[in-house]
Amino acid sequence: MRLSSCFMPTLRENPAEAQITSHRLMLRAGLIRQTSAGIYIWLPLGLRVLHKIEQIVREEQDRAGAQEILMPTIQSAELWQESGRYEAYGKEMLRISDRHGREMLYGPTNEEMVVDLFRNDIKSYKDLPKMLYHIQWKFRDEIRPRFGIMRGREFLMKDNYSFDIDAEAGRISYNKMYVAYLRTFARLGLVAIPVRADTGAIGGDLSHEFQILAETGESTLYYDKAIEKFELATLTGDIDPDSIEKLQSLYAMEEEKHDPDNCPVAPEDLRSAKGIEVGHIFFFGTKYSEPMNARVTGPDGKLVPVEMGSYGIGVSRLVGALIEAGHDDNGIIWPEVVAPYKVGLINLRLKDADCTAACDDLYHRLTDAGVEVLYDDRDMGAGGKFADMDLIGLPWQLIVGPRGLKDGMVELKCRASGAREQLSLEAALSKLGA
Repeated sequence: MRLSSCFMPTLRENPAEAQITSHRLMLRAGLIRQTSAGIYIWLPLGLRVLHKIEQIVREEQDRAGAQEILMPTIQSAELWQESGRYEAYGKEMLRISDRHGREMLYGPTNEEMVVDLFRNDIKSYKDLPKMLYHIQWKFRDEIRPRFGIMRGREFLMKDNYSFDIDAEAGRISYNKMYVAYLRTFARLGLVAIPVRADTGAIGGDLSHEFQILAETGESTLYYDKAIEKFELATLTGDIDPDSIEKLQSLYAMEEEKHDPDNCPVAPEDLRSAKGIEVGHIFFFGTKYSEPMNARVTGPDGKLVPVEMGSYGIGVSRLVGALIEAGHDDNGIIWPEVVAPYKVGLINLRLKDADCTAACDDLYHRLTDAGVEVLYDDRDMGAGGKFADMDLIGLPWQLIVGPRGLKDGMVELKCRASGAREQLSLEAALSKLGA
């Protein structure tokens, strides 16, 4: 993409309404624009990041044996009345009526709808286990939307729902998702701490939040340093159920639940860090299958309600979390796997024929090799180009100027470390994968 054609409306000053780093930088870097309280348009660069995160989430769900479906955003109130949650959910749920007066709602979550799907099509234990997921926009009418996409009203969510014949099998599905989450966040370059959590409006008696570590996190966590060692083993080796059970038993608490006088972890093994919640998993047994009559025939021929779990990842929230975990005074620092483009190609002298010819050639060669490039071909000063590239946070900046080009050299800058090196054109292309 040539920057002269790209819709990237950057801002020089911090917007007054933005209170946290990710909100400020997403607005300044031209990733999003607000349309009303807690609701945003995703602009081209932001949408590219969102799609890449979504794909990593999808790949790890598929790897764990889940199957993707797509459920609608609008749901019938009848299903929620059947489960008993329609009135209990509260004012966060946006309730509407269609032209025939039928009560509808904009889905904040999908337990009822997926149970209805399951009960109409699966009748026997022989068809279990099943894990069905979708990645879909949701709406929750937050009383005070704030912090940009971190606490907005409309957001992109991955929801997975497991169905099993008994609690023991249900726990196996739960653990598969537990590991899938650790793998997902590791692929994004994030350190995730699984924290035992309350089940809230979802229900059930087993739940974990996944908090990624960031200096600007909203929660303070206290956890056993052994969690980090177990995570590494889980991600790189065979998945041993006993190891997962041990990992889940290790101490990890948010500050309000941490009792320093009765902490089971030795002081030298206790770690404290700021965290941001990006995922939440639940095992709630028959909470929904009982009232909604989602039953299958068991091995003995009797009908039994299925055991269920649900597993959510805030896909759009992860964009903000990644920025909170990776930024400096100049802007965003994206991990390469989700950056909107891998390389920012900077032409320092657009009116120099040799410089422009070299940039055009580099752009085409990188693009032909499958390297994603944002080519700054704007007719403006070098300072503004450098500032924009640092702000949007592309992993590499390939800088071409007439002085270096006379000697056949270009400059390559790593955004994360700030390191710069002078390379020949061929060496630069090779290092960038072309």
